[in-house]
Amino acid sequence: MELFPVIHTNFWDAVIAVPAVLIITQLIKVFMHVQPKYVPAIALAIGLIISIFISHRHNLIAGIFMGFFYGYAAIGNFAALKTTINSFKSKQLKE
Repeated sequence: MELFPVIHTNFWDAVIAVPAVLIITQLIKVFMHVQPKYVPAIALAIGLIISIFISHRHNLIAGIFMGFFYGYAAIGNFAALKTTINSFKSKQLKE
């Protein structure tokens, strides 16, 4: 009996699911005018929905675990991109 499920990260996880969560979250943010404080929760919810109902529909534990991965990876990528753009803009203003 295994205590923890075997969870495989594959092409879908790294290249399709995380950018999909990021894009869907940004579309919701733009079209529904969501307050910025709710955006991480929306990304997490979208990651859980995609993981549980699409990519890991036969294993609930794996779906929940990978859903958190999708959501938090999208949040981290957005934060890193925003910080990089802000840094670049401030550097351009100083010159």
